[in-house]
Amino acid sequence: MPTFLKAQASSLTATLVDYAITWFCKSILGFWYVAGSVTGTVVGGFVNFYMGRNWVFNSRDKDIKLQILKYILVWCGNLLIVTTGVYILTHFFSIHYLLSKILVSGLIGTVYNYVMQKQFIFTK
Repeated sequence: MPTFLKAQASSLTATLVDYAITWFCKSILGFWYVAGSVTGTVVGGFVNFYMGRNWVFNSRDKDIKLQILKYILVWCGNLLIVTTGVYILTHFFSIHYLLSKILVSGLIGTVYNYVMQKQFIFTK
């Protein structure tokens, strides 16, 4: 259970970075909300990988190149699912882009990301 809790703390940290970057890109820089969401997801992904490797799964002794490759594969799936979900909820259901991002990334973070990181990327 401690690993799960640390993974959720890491995910929350990465998510806060993601949301802040998304908001900044959309509200301050004037990006289209989907471009802002993608940018936030990329930056949040870097944060999540770093924390997952070094703190959550304590996997520093493993080959980082292989972990990065696996993370990119999983992360691409995450990016596709989150971006599609944000677009659908915002465009078709008129839900504010940040609320859409919270709903979709919250679900995907617990259902998809944790399982893939534990079972595939940062295996013992």
